Amino acid sequence: MRFTEADARFMTGMIAHHGQALVMAGLAPTHGASPPLLTLSARIINGQQDEIATMQRWLRDRGQPVPEIHIEGTTLLLHGVGDYAMHMPGMLAPDQMQDLDQARGPDFDRRFLTYMIQHHRGAVTMVHDLFSTDGAAQDGAVFKLASDIQVDQTTEIARMELMLNALPDGGSDL
Repeated sequence: MRFTEADARFMTGMIAHHGQALVMAGLAPTHGASPPLLTLSARIINGQQDEIATMQRWLRDRGQPVPEIHIEGTTLLLHGVGDYAMHMPGMLAPDQMQDLDQARGPDFDRRFLTYMIQHHRGAVTMVHDLFSTDGAAQDGAVFKLASDIQVDQTTEIARMELMLNALPDGGSDL
């Protein structure tokens, strides 16, 4: 199976990236999120868990290290990857995660949407970086997954921007 270092790095990094989205979305039920945000969070969890499994299988099938995700509260623990995985585009800093965790109700919705838009934009940047790397994404599975991530997250960004703008304060920035 032919693949590039960029392919493996993308898959590894995106597992960590999706892991943080699982942490964020997992807060919604306990933080007073609105019904539309609960629905969005459930979609994010379902979609990204499936993609994580696909990426882990892809890495395993190619004899590459496979990151394992463990979530403890708002802390994402990654086993089997280097520190670079937590410094990818769009990843929330610890103070942002704490800020999100402390919010409740409409304030949680506002912060969640703001931070998840940031997070999703980072994932789209990662896809663009992959596609701009010579020889990368020639593997059909990598190309399809990266393309799906780009389309899905761009669509969700637009949806979240509408939700943010519909909030009572007009979606003012944090």
